[in-house]
Amino acid sequence: MTRATVADNPGAQRYEILVDGGVAGFAQYRLRPGKIVFTHTEIDAAYEGKGLGSSLARAALEAVRERGLAVAPVCPFFAGYIKRHPEYADLVAADYQDDIA
Repeated sequence: MTRATVADNPGAQRYEILVDGGVAGFAQYRLRPGKIVFTHTEIDAAYEGKGLGSSLARAALEAVRERGLAVAPVCPFFAGYIKRHPEYADLVAADYQDDIA
């Protein structure tokens, strides 16, 4: 797996995964009262298959947990990640539970 860091970029409303200082992918979001809605995730084709999407999702969800927000996984990648990692299911807002069932 490629070594990377994840950072929130609130101005762009996205979590970004950085490799060698450059953006290798992102998870777009919208903040709503008490929750964060993940709408789209993208990893640059040059970095596909290196586990960056999973690293991005894990770091973003951990940051959301620390902030005390609920998650609305509108993005299919985030919904699928949470399905495969039930330790994050408690973060999912009640009205979005069907998205991870």
